[in-house]
Parts: sequence; C-alpha cells; structure tokens
Amino acid sequence: MRRLHELYQGDIIRRDHSFIVPGYRLLSGRKHRIHILAMGDVGGTLALAIRLVGSDVVSEIGICDINEKSISRWEQELNQITMPDDPSAFPEVVPVQVKDLFQCDAVVFCASAGVPDLSRKDVDVRMVQLEKNRELIDGYAAAAVRAGYEGEFFVVSDPVDPLCRAALQGGIGSKRIQGFGLGVMNARAAYYARRDPAFASYLTGGRVFGPHGKDLVVADDINHYDDAKSKRLTEMTVQANVMIRETGFKPYIAPAVSSGALSILENLRGHWQYSSAWFGGEDGTFLGMRNRRTEEGLEIEDLPLDDRLFDRIERAFIHLKKLR
Repeated sequence: MRRLHELYQGDIIRRDHSFIVPGYRLLSGRKHRIHILAMGDVGGTLALAIRLVGSDVVSEIGICDINEKSISRWEQELNQITMPDDPSAFPEVVPVQVKDLFQCDAVVFCASAGVPDLSRKDVDVRMVQLEKNRELIDGYAAAAVRAGYEGEFFVVSDPVDPLCRAALQGGIGSKRIQGFGLGVMNARAAYYARRDPAFASYLTGGRVFGPHGKDLVVADDINHYDDAKSKRLTEMTVQANVMIRETGFKPYIAPAVSSGALSILENLRGHWQYSSAWFGGEDGTFLGMRNRRTEEGLEIEDLPLDDRLFDRIERAFIHLKKLR
C-alpha cells in the first residue's frame, strides 16, 4: 500500500489520513466577489448555479464577456430569478468590463476559443482545444499580473490541468490556481454506480484522481480496490462525454454545475471537493484529487492506496507533466 504524498516533492505537513500543503488561503468566513470570464454555455450555467446555491459565500457575481449582448442578456435573466417573497435572496449579478476583471476575490476562467464539432468522435475533444485556449489564458494571466491581482484563479475551461499550468507560467502563483474539471467525473462515476449494482461500492468508497479526460483514474472502492472493475468504470466515465455528444448536444450542463459551480462553492466553504492543485514540487504539474482548504493550507486526502491504483495515478501524473 502506498500513499499519494509520495508523488509530492515539496514541503508538506503529514496527518493520519491526509497531508497539508502550506500557502493556500482558507476562503471561508466571509462572502466573496466572484467574476466569471466568458458567458457561453458553461459560464452562463455556472453563474446560474452559483446564484441559486451560493448566497452563503458569494456576495456578488460579476459577468464578463467580449459580447456585450450576451452580458446584457445574462444580467437581466439571472437577476430576474428570485424567491417569491425575498427578491434579495440571491447574490446580485453585475456586468464587468475586461479592464475591471481582476477587481474581485476569485476569477473563474470559462473562456474558450471554440468547441470542436460534435461529429469529432475519434479524438479527445478536450485536448483539441489546448493550443487555442492556452493562448487565451496566457493573455489573461499576463493581464492579471499587470493588474497586481492577488486573488484566486479558478480554471474551468478544457483541458483544465494544462491550462492551469499555462496560468502558472503566465505569472500567477501556483497556490492561487485551482482547476475544476474533476467534479463531474466523480458525478458521472456515481451516475453509473447508481444504475449498475456491480459498481455500487463507488457510492460509499469510490474516488477519482487525475485529469478531466482520458488519463482519468477511477477507483471503485478506495478500501477494497478491484482493478478490473475500476478500469471498466473509468472507461464508462470517460466515455460519458461522448455518449451525450452522440445525442447531438454539447455536454456542458453537468460539467458547469458539478465541476464548476458546486465544487467552487465547496472550495470557498472549506469543504471537501474534487479539484486540481499544483503537485510535485518544482518539477510538478496540476493533478486532480479530493482536497479542501484549511487554516493551515490545502489539505489533500492521503489514504492507503492499492499498489495497482497508485501506479495508475502515477502514470497519469507523469503524462500530465509532459503536457507543456
């Protein structure tokens, strides 16, 4: 049995079932102003979910997009959602100009240079987006540095982990960047587990690790690991994206809510959730795992892992390091 901390080469604080990476801020205890960049399908759905269930930790939602009509549409639509007897129950949604994007506590990067055609079934569409989206995030990271931005930078756009690295290379500190793509993989694995008794153990002991993509690692049960079953569930979870695309629709609703809104809100609350963080010291990468923010830093779950499971995570980690 091995533990996840063996892959981390920087300074950590060991605990019985976790380890802590110092330097991350605990964001709970007050409400935060969040700015969402790009109000496409993902950004709009994410803003809707945060407005509906984030009032305990979010004071205001800023929406930013190069399309002024899109901003006008979403500002009106979202602010016209209210409780019957409490029009002020939800955070206010306000338009934000690009020059003011970094006047906030957390930027949520949902921008994309384009989504591959639905007919593309022979490739990982997330990786097709890498080059163009990397150029986008390079520009915004540079703008954040010029603005003296000291808040959090949350990446939702695909491919999440390489784009987190691009933000780091652009000058944003590693402990202010987190990627939010893994939450929906946990949700998709649970979806299949609820429908097939063979995978029912995932609902009580399952975990996901790694990227939001083909190198995903699903463990059917962290305490009683079954390698064959876990690999089968991994394949199903990764292919869930394709299954939705085959209906003729883009699979953005569950990612925007499970990976984006709900995971970001749990992060702000200091609760356990799935997201990517810088992992492995100077020669590291962004790796997804179960974690939460604490007063000491980022706490990462560190349970004993079956050697076969650890090997799968390590392979994903090595491959992610090669994606520059």
